[in-house]
Amino acid sequence: MSGMDCDVLVVGAGGSGFAAAIEAAAAGARVVLLEKNPRPGGTTAISVGSITATRTPHQRRARIEDSPAEHAEDLGRINGRRGGTPDNPELRRVLTDNVSDTFQWLLDLGVEFIGPLPEPPHTKSRMHCVLPTAKSYIARFAARAQQLGVDLRCGVAARALVFEDGAVAGVEGVDANGAPVRLRAGATILATGDFSGSRDMVGRYLSPNAVHAMPVNPTNTGDGHRMAMALGGRILNGQVGLVSIRFLPPARTPFMLRLPPMRLLAWAMRVGYQYLPEALIRPFVMSFMSSVLQPAKGIYQSGAILVNREGRRFGEETGDLTLALAQQPAQCAYMLFDQRLAQRYSRWPNFVSTAPGAGYAYVDDYRRNRPDLWHKADSIGALARSLGVPEDALGATVDAYNAQGDRGERLALREAPFYALGPLHTVLVFTDGGLAIDRELRVLDGEDHPIPGLYAVGSTGQGGMLLDGHGHHIGWAFTSGRLAGRNAVAFARGRSASPPPVAQVAATV
Repeated sequence: MSGMDCDVLVVGAGGSGFAAAIEAAAAGARVVLLEKNPRPGGTTAISVGSITATRTPHQRRARIEDSPAEHAEDLGRINGRRGGTPDNPELRRVLTDNVSDTFQWLLDLGVEFIGPLPEPPHTKSRMHCVLPTAKSYIARFAARAQQLGVDLRCGVAARALVFEDGAVAGVEGVDANGAPVRLRAGATILATGDFSGSRDMVGRYLSPNAVHAMPVNPTNTGDGHRMAMALGGRILNGQVGLVSIRFLPPARTPFMLRLPPMRLLAWAMRVGYQYLPEALIRPFVMSFMSSVLQPAKGIYQSGAILVNREGRRFGEETGDLTLALAQQPAQCAYMLFDQRLAQRYSRWPNFVSTAPGAGYAYVDDYRRNRPDLWHKADSIGALARSLGVPEDALGATVDAYNAQGDRGERLALREAPFYALGPLHTVLVFTDGGLAIDRELRVLDGEDHPIPGLYAVGSTGQGGMLLDGHGHHIGWAFTSGRLAGRNAVAFARGRSASPPPVAQVAATV
């Protein structure tokens, strides 16, 4: 297009942005990909990395008969646990109908997976775990983008959409030195993630109490949301997000996690899982166990308790203690359990948490691979000393719990040795409030009219859809990115090549 710096401009170089840029470039478009951080990756790079899909080669090898329609039905049922929260069934089918093709696209790029693994209440095994970690996605995407000639520019923050001749025509922003940047494009795709890193937006849309939670990705500050809203875009389901109690990644990156996500390594891990006894390959795969890991509800329902730095419980663990934890001393807690629970949570279906690579992590996986979280002792007093909490207080806490007459099926904590995992923190994992979009990924204004030239993908363009369960956010990121990349190319090519009028800056972040 005449006078344009590129055909398609993508703002945000996480998983959804890379997917959009790659598809647009594969269609022959000139693509610029902006990233405000010093390096690409976004939330995708720090995620567990599982993706849920049907009709995959992995399902076929396991002789699992499945379909996108069944996937959509299961996802709708899972989302229904939120009660009366609105959903978007049309976009849900866009996801489930296209994520199978996305999965094959990932395989073609050289991404390796194990699975499918069961994830109740899904009626079929659909969860696939990336190897060795989610950084593999970004490594493969970056290589493919470079091969296709995508112009990746890191350290450039978009601050304003430019609107001219009745359509979005690029952005204005600043580079890493604060110098102004102006880029004109035939079509613009917003892939800036959610708004979990914006205290202002979290307090306004999600909850004033949620501002006390640590965002998984502090740089997700709702930039794309704000820019689109200045042109009439709107947020749907802004009140929906996931604030949960989680283990943080280790402060010091383990050696295995410092290795680049090499294709040969991922291939060897996948082949190992396919042909070697799990007892041999699992310890190696689990050495990549990092990310922000959430303990399963089951371990609390079985009898594990949470104590703060003073050695005291701060509520019933089978309820929601997420925001209560954020008010505790040092904003942290520890999970305590005994030998009986340790044995129970050592094999499927009783897992401590999900985990990169293997899908699920058990007690022994934490012992081997997360020494920063692991505590074990022959007595409650010795466990208290290991944790650095008052012995008398912890002893009294455990005694009081064991004496409760209303524990139901929760086990008493009496059988040595005793264990603790922690610290645990209150974490804002994601916000589901995305811009309203149509099935073409076009951003909609207040009257549901598409804003010409503007697309939104991933968490930025979630369109009121709920994505509960594992592997759906990342599936939507890649799938929506690919679809928007193609649609943006078609729009850019259809725009008039005549010189535009003077541009108007539409929004400032």
